[in-house]
Amino acid sequence: MKKILTLVCVSALGGLLSLGGYKLFVEKEQTKLSVDKSELNTTVYVPTNNNYTTANNSISKISEAPNFVIAAERSIDAVVHVKNTQKSRSPQSWNDFVYGRSSEREQLAGAGSGVIISPDGYVITNNHVIKGASKIDVTLNNNKNYIAELVGSDERNDIALLKIESDEDLPFIAFGDSDQAQIGEWVLAVGNPFNLTSTVTAGIISAKSRDLSGGQSFIQTDAAVNPGNSGGALVNTNGDLIGINTAISSQTGSYIGYSFAVPSNIARKIVEDIMEFGDVQNVILGVSILNRDSNEAKNLGVNEIEGVYISEVQKDTGAEKAGLKAGDIITKLDNVEITKFSELSGYLKSKSVNDTVNVEILRDEEIKIIPVSLSKRKNLFVDFMNMKFGDIRESAKTEYPELSNGGVLILENQNSYFYNRVGLRKGYVITELNDTPIKSIEDIKKLKEDYGDDFFDELKQMEFIDRRRERKEIIFR
Repeated sequence: MKKILTLVCVSALGGLLSLGGYKLFVEKEQTKLSVDKSELNTTVYVPTNNNYTTANNSISKISEAPNFVIAAERSIDAVVHVKNTQKSRSPQSWNDFVYGRSSEREQLAGAGSGVIISPDGYVITNNHVIKGASKIDVTLNNNKNYIAELVGSDERNDIALLKIESDEDLPFIAFGDSDQAQIGEWVLAVGNPFNLTSTVTAGIISAKSRDLSGGQSFIQTDAAVNPGNSGGALVNTNGDLIGINTAISSQTGSYIGYSFAVPSNIARKIVEDIMEFGDVQNVILGVSILNRDSNEAKNLGVNEIEGVYISEVQKDTGAEKAGLKAGDIITKLDNVEITKFSELSGYLKSKSVNDTVNVEILRDEEIKIIPVSLSKRKNLFVDFMNMKFGDIRESAKTEYPELSNGGVLILENQNSYFYNRVGLRKGYVITELNDTPIKSIEDIKKLKEDYGDDFFDELKQMEFIDRRRERKEIIFR
């Protein structure tokens, strides 16, 4: 019995000695991590050669997982399903086919999404969703159906404005400021594809001012957007509308990680123009920008600058009146940094005629800020005799003596007679028609107003300059 008691006492004493030794010699050497929640600082003890030094990392903000519930609640009821119905004529039976008869019938041509932007029923969607429609159906998230009227559209920016009539105020999404949207910011893509009621997907803004085919300025996001979502809403975490989903980049036609939206500032301006003027009032600064990939740009080192290089200032524009010059480098518009043409064109698309923008330029290594009044974009081309004509650039008139007296540039030639018999090609310059000098597209417009399509029958003489800058004359008999 004494042996057992002795063994128990020795064991207890050994345990106490082991615990005391651990507390005294081992526990103090463990890496410590303490977080002072009030100061939002971390103190981390980092072992270095068996000695411990302190590294203090300042944390400005503890990130929390984004909460999209409020944004979804504020947006899903304002996103609608849009159905495009078109009329077509085709044989309905074998006898119709044999006797050449056809009957008119309606068929579904496409569908997409839309966004209610006012309580009285204005709806914004993509132009390609409703293009060619004989009837447009709009279905709300509560499954109520309306017949919509097309108020107006802008094919270039793929925006259309619809109107539905309701006896009660409708849920809507307020426009946000897309210029304030930041790369990396969380966003929701809200759509109503295939009339399944509104659905949401989340992602971040991947890039801004994306240009897919020339002159565009899209917001790029990785939120999943598929064809049925076209015309739906891109909203921030507050539920503000910052874009209209319009396109995806995919070889399969389905989402693979790249989606694009028309910025809300551009969409809002288009809507305001359509409601006030019936069409879009496009504005110009009045300058031509040198392409960074051109040989001239590479020789000038333009591809290495921060900004866009003015190659030419157009006559009778706000830029000329304000004193902008060829060779100036635009770095900002109204404190918005400009590093590429799509950023410049995207910002101007949100502006109206006679708006003034403060243009920050770099000239002779000196920064200047010049206010410029924006003017309305004139028609840059005219269709006549199944051809499309445009004006010659002023710099080309100076560079090439043959063009000093003006002329009109052939942009497209769909006239088979002129193409095959006369040999007129894209890039040729017309300088005379029926012994009348042609100096600009205003002269072509005058002929079009006076003669219309009948001028082709009245044509007796034509003078033009080909791509080798050789002047030629054709007499028609």
